[in-house]
Amino acid sequence: MTPGARMQAVIELLEQIWSGEEPIDRLTDVYFRKRRYAGSGDRRSIHATLYDVLRHRARLDWWIGRTGSSLEAGPRTRIIAELALEIKSSPQETKAIFNGATHCPAPLSDPEAELAEALYGRPLTHPDMPSPVALEYPDWMDRSLKTLWPERLAVEMSALNQPAPVDLRVNTLQSTPDAVRQSLKDDYIEVEPTPLSSIGLRLTGKARLAGSTAFKKGWVEVQDEGSQLIAQLTGARPGMKVVDFCAGGGGKTLALAAAMGTDGAIDGRLWACDISDYRLERITPRLNRAGADNVRTKVIAALDDPWVNKNAGRMDRVLADVPCTGTGAWRRDPDARWRASLDSLDDMIVAQQRILNMAQTLVKPGGRLIYATCSLLQEENERQFAWFLENHTDFMPLAIDQVWAETVGGPPPPTGPCLRLSPASTGTDGFFCAVMEKG
Repeated sequence: MTPGARMQAVIELLEQIWSGEEPIDRLTDVYFRKRRYAGSGDRRSIHATLYDVLRHRARLDWWIGRTGSSLEAGPRTRIIAELALEIKSSPQETKAIFNGATHCPAPLSDPEAELAEALYGRPLTHPDMPSPVALEYPDWMDRSLKTLWPERLAVEMSALNQPAPVDLRVNTLQSTPDAVRQSLKDDYIEVEPTPLSSIGLRLTGKARLAGSTAFKKGWVEVQDEGSQLIAQLTGARPGMKVVDFCAGGGGKTLALAAAMGTDGAIDGRLWACDISDYRLERITPRLNRAGADNVRTKVIAALDDPWVNKNAGRMDRVLADVPCTGTGAWRRDPDARWRASLDSLDDMIVAQQRILNMAQTLVKPGGRLIYATCSLLQEENERQFAWFLENHTDFMPLAIDQVWAETVGGPPPPTGPCLRLSPASTGTDGFFCAVMEKG
């Protein structure tokens, strides 16, 4: 593909991303399946430019507005700005890309050419930019994030706007970290142990993981180290009754199944629950590949579910990894920061409280409720934790140091009543976890 054709592909993908709700990885997979002529180098280049534009969006828009032109921020103008500000393409080089040839972007309009001229040679980040622009987060989160990180805001937000590594969780139902590492090495895939999770491996370079023996045999699952740690902190053990209350794609369900394994099989009972039958159907092939096919899946109602009522007070562990704004996963979906709103946060808070009210009924005396999010916002984390304890006095909070020592081993990275993970502090996605025991 020519440079112009690659840039046109980025423009088309941006148009799809900003016009719908489909995940980026799914959109790119579909896009390239229809364009088999795109080689591996083309795909890498398109993918890199696409994510760079998404990560630079607020700064690109600030510069587009600062030129004083009548142009609005959109796929073409943001690409022009990206070329000038980050890639340092001259106006002539930009015109050569927007040449109107087959599969290439249409020629620059006069205002677009003026934009390319005005922005060429300028820095992507400017001292006049306010924090939300320079650090790429929505204005409405400004107060919350500055309260959370009064001294570390720039460090934390900058780390959250970098590419994420690919982490793997070893499926201990089927193999061991050492055996998996050797198998991957035999397939020319280099990994290193993750710093915090003893069953985690991190890719040290690009690799076609799906073609490896370890992946095909279900010995590994792609799972961020932070997500692995949340599953470990649940404390699932053989012989227990455990519920993954918001199972979603099933990543933590699979990790819980492995933690309950004895001689290659699950010892105990494990339920994966969700209000979406579609999401639960997608779990089944993953469970089968991992050798965890005896996990029970259960579609539950959002309110007053008969199965939940029937099993009240029976479970040793209930993991409520609730839906949230997903701020902790911005490295993987940088456009998600612009899809959230203050109204959607309010809706999330109500949903989280409803889920906690349901999930806590399943916990037996002496059992534990684990509350987790992939959010950084205190509104979804510490404040929800405090709300729950105020309204459910039969639960007692457990110090995360104690729970970490029991389940993961050693001291937790940040000490305190709850666990907070972030790209800057722990090298993981952003997660929050609180553990409560029923009296």
